[in-house]
Amino acid sequence: MTKNLKILLASPRGFCAGVERAIEIVERALEIHGPPVYVRHEIVHNKHVVESLRAKGAVFVEEVSDVPDGAVTIFSAHGVAEKVEIEANDRGLPVIDATCPLVSKVHKEGQNHAQKGREVILIGHAGHPEVEGTQGRIPGGVHLVQTPEDVAHLRVKDPKALSYVTQTTLSVDETRDTINALKNRFPAIVGPDVKDICYATQNRQQAVRDLCTRVDLLLVVGAKNSSNSNRLREIGGEIGVPAYLIDDASMLDPKWLDGVATVGITAGASAPEELVQELIRRLGEFGDTQVEELKGVQENIVFKLPRELNDGTGPHAGA
Repeated sequence: MTKNLKILLASPRGFCAGVERAIEIVERALEIHGPPVYVRHEIVHNKHVVESLRAKGAVFVEEVSDVPDGAVTIFSAHGVAEKVEIEANDRGLPVIDATCPLVSKVHKEGQNHAQKGREVILIGHAGHPEVEGTQGRIPGGVHLVQTPEDVAHLRVKDPKALSYVTQTTLSVDETRDTINALKNRFPAIVGPDVKDICYATQNRQQAVRDLCTRVDLLLVVGAKNSSNSNRLREIGGEIGVPAYLIDDASMLDPKWLDGVATVGITAGASAPEELVQELIRRLGEFGDTQVEELKGVQENIVFKLPRELNDGTGPHAGA
């Protein structure tokens, strides 16, 4: 197959500030304390990132109980339930928390609602680590809904004392539909509209909407278990553009290029740019390519590292 192929790149795409911070936390911890350091769950949802850190000495475990006594322990960017933190503290593990600050903000919002006597409803995907962490941070229990249809089945104690928060990586449009369903059924409910959906998620989703008006095919670089990456692929499908979520260039099926003149590429917030560049080179194997990056929102947010990685008061400082 030889053809002329135009490649349009979404902007922004790939790493967000929370992911960059989480990766840097693991790398700095390895520099300061030496390998191994133990990370509970994937630090972010991308196997290439995980494998890269594993090669440097990070050990990924599912539970705190899998961490050896005294080993430096890092909580992933998705956040953890309070019971996980308590378990680590009870064992005296030196912990570094890589929870994205925007996820922590949602935890605090939910806790404030609970303190004011409101039942909290979390809009999110069951089983996602961020959702499990948020559920485990809000006292009194949390109602979980994913769709507007779920709202009809909610059973609450007092319809006049309700609040909601959202997972940070949802579809803006679908979340707004669910919020509207909540407001229609419970007019007194209070919440942040879609403001809990993080800036990076919203920017990447808008960039894909703009991209899909100009392409015949959308390729999203990201992991299958990455919530924000899945939402990007879904947007392509909703607009009517064939869309595929791929881990990397090796997953590209040449048949997808049949009849395609323009390919759009974006990447989830956990996917490194090097994977996008590999995909561009892979597409070049099928003919002449012309690459153009679309204009988009400029992101300048940088989150501070945890104090213990900056001032020498780390978990083993003085040990």
